[in-house]
Amino acid sequence: MAIVKPFKAVRATRDKVAMVSSKSYEIYTPEMLNSKLAFNPYTFLHVINPGYKYHKQDVSGELRFKLVHNRYLEFKEDEIFTQDKNPGFYIYKKTTASKSFCGIISATSVEDYHNNVIKKHEGTLKERELLFENYLKNTGFNAEPVLLTYPDNSVIESIIKKYKQERSEYEFSTTDKESHKLWVVDDPNDIEQIIKAFKEIDTLYIADGHHRSTSSCLLAQNLAKDNPNHTGKEDYNFFMSYLLPESQLQIYEFNRFIKDLNGLTPHEFLIELDTFFRIENKGQELYKPKEKHHFSMYLNGEFYALYLRKSAYNFTDSLSKLDAQILFSTVLKPILGIDDIRNASKIMYSQDKSDSLELKTKVDTGNFKVSFGMLPTNIIELKEIVDADLLMPPKTTYIEPKLRSALTIYEF
Repeated sequence: MAIVKPFKAVRATRDKVAMVSSKSYEIYTPEMLNSKLAFNPYTFLHVINPGYKYHKQDVSGELRFKLVHNRYLEFKEDEIFTQDKNPGFYIYKKTTASKSFCGIISATSVEDYHNNVIKKHEGTLKERELLFENYLKNTGFNAEPVLLTYPDNSVIESIIKKYKQERSEYEFSTTDKESHKLWVVDDPNDIEQIIKAFKEIDTLYIADGHHRSTSSCLLAQNLAKDNPNHTGKEDYNFFMSYLLPESQLQIYEFNRFIKDLNGLTPHEFLIELDTFFRIENKGQELYKPKEKHHFSMYLNGEFYALYLRKSAYNFTDSLSKLDAQILFSTVLKPILGIDDIRNASKIMYSQDKSDSLELKTKVDTGNFKVSFGMLPTNIIELKEIVDADLLMPPKTTYIEPKLRSALTIYEF
């Protein structure tokens, strides 16, 4: 039984939302960031880059978090941000050149996270958990929802369809040729239907935002300890999420780029691979896998197709069947000596959303010795691994939609 709750979002006024909302902070290069800050006084990037106001970009730690809180208050004082008078859900539709996503922004329960109603597919780093928990504690708000997915539901879909036929509260386009619409659901009957429909859903799966959800839960635990009147209904017991039906989730793969062959020559490396793979030299022909357990490889100026020898590899559980895990177990760890796949000194990842030639171009620069590609993980694989209480290797999935910051803001 999944718990969802309407909330009073803090959000931009209709006339300014296109200028206020932004992509995730981590996407911007320093040059892009400076340009946005210099030419757009309304962008939310001013809130999360508070040092810009004082021509000081290296503000960090708790001082930065407190200044973020101050810039946020200024946006509210200037009425760039206002808070809705009534709690509601928010239907958000994002349309790109090739795909359309439409789901519900809601408050979701930390209790569901602890009770495994909200399930994760990736591990988290304690350092990042604590950093973001400290950020939340000092700022008092969250401006970027966790992306959760759920099995398609006809009741929820009918409510979304009803609102899509009405005039949206927000409708704007961005320079990357994406369009954004948002509807406010504050009718008590519709709110109750949404709450009831999610109560009948057994599991929500985290698609993106593992650190944000874990940090929100950590914050809730700490605030509850400090609150002698804790009831479990306080706003800090929930975190903002974007709930999307799983049929709309778009999953891409990550390519792997390796900086050295662990002391092997290309010929010796191919011989080592032969234990687990049937190898086919494709020369300059770009090979893209068409089946699970097939891999593409670019080495020494040539493409290769690698086909797993199933007689040499044991499938023991759902994780062992995952291509990213197979590559780690048969190649990255035993042959290339990469025990920690987060080790940036040996391996680099890049999502294969559009540039399939990237396997070649990055290696041809000389910065990498070999690259690997595979098919993307699908939602069935993801759920099987999660339901078995297993975790995927890092950088297994690149999932869309990527959500904008400050479209709705959750205070606690």
